[in-house]
Amino acid sequence: MRTRRITVAALAAVMLLLAGCAAGGVAESGPGTAESEVSGEVTVFAAASLKTGFDELASQFEQRHPSVTISPISYDGSSTLATQLIEGAPGDVFASADEANMQKVVDAGLAAAPDVFATNRLTLVVPAGNPGSITGLADLADADRTVVLCAQAVPCGAASETLLRDAGVTPSVDSYEQNVTAVLTKVAGGEADAGLVYVTDAALTSDVETVEVAGAERVVNRYPIAALADARSPEAAAEFVAYVLSEDGQTVLRRLGFGAP
Repeated sequence: MRTRRITVAALAAVMLLLAGCAAGGVAESGPGTAESEVSGEVTVFAAASLKTGFDELASQFEQRHPSVTISPISYDGSSTLATQLIEGAPGDVFASADEANMQKVVDAGLAAAPDVFATNRLTLVVPAGNPGSITGLADLADADRTVVLCAQAVPCGAASETLLRDAGVTPSVDSYEQNVTAVLTKVAGGEADAGLVYVTDAALTSDVETVEVAGAERVVNRYPIAALADARSPEAAAEFVAYVLSEDGQTVLRRLGFGAP
C-alpha cells in the first residue's frame, strides 16, 4: 500500500510539472506582449487619408513589438510621397492611396509585390448647415460657389476627375489641394462651399455634412502597401506590413470606414 501511495504521488507531481511547462510555453498575443524578436526603427510614408488609422495601428504595433519604434509617420498626397522616395528620402514602408503611385515606386526598384489592404470612395462634403445649398455634383459647375478639389496628380484628385467626368460635370474649381486633408480642412472651416473627399475623411469631423452622389460606388481607390527594398530594419518593416494586413489591422481600418481589399 505504501508503494502505491508513492507511485500515485510521483505521477501527480509529474503531471503538475508538465502542466506548468505547457502553460509557460503558450505565447500571449495581447497588447504589450512581444510576438516576435524583431527590433529596429521603421519609417512609414502613408497617404494623408490613412492618418487616423495608421496612427492607431502604429501604436498597437509598438505595444506588441516593444523593440520596434515607428518613427513619426510622413502623411501627404501619395504622389508627393512617391516622388520623395524616388528622389532618395529614407523610408521603410510605403502605403499609397492608389496603385498608380505605388507602381512608380516599384518601377524605380524601391519595392516589389505590394499588397492591397483597403479600398475607399469619394463623397461630397459641405460645411455644417450647407450654406452654399449644395445638392449634388452639378452644383460644382456653378462659378458662384466656392469649390475645392484635390490636385489631379494625387489619388483623390484623379478619382474626383473620373467621378465628375462620368457625371458629365465640368467643375468651377477655386483651388486644387495637394492632399485630401487640405480639402477637408477648407470645407470644414467654411472657406469653401463644397469639396470631394473620401468617406473615411468625412467621418472625422462634425464640421461638415455629406451629400451622397450617384456613381461614387463605381470609382473606388485601392490602397497598396509594401516594405521598401532598402529598409533599414527589413524584418521590422515586413512585420508592420503584415500587421496592417492581419485580422487585427483590418478590424481597425473597417471600423474607420475603409472597404475590404
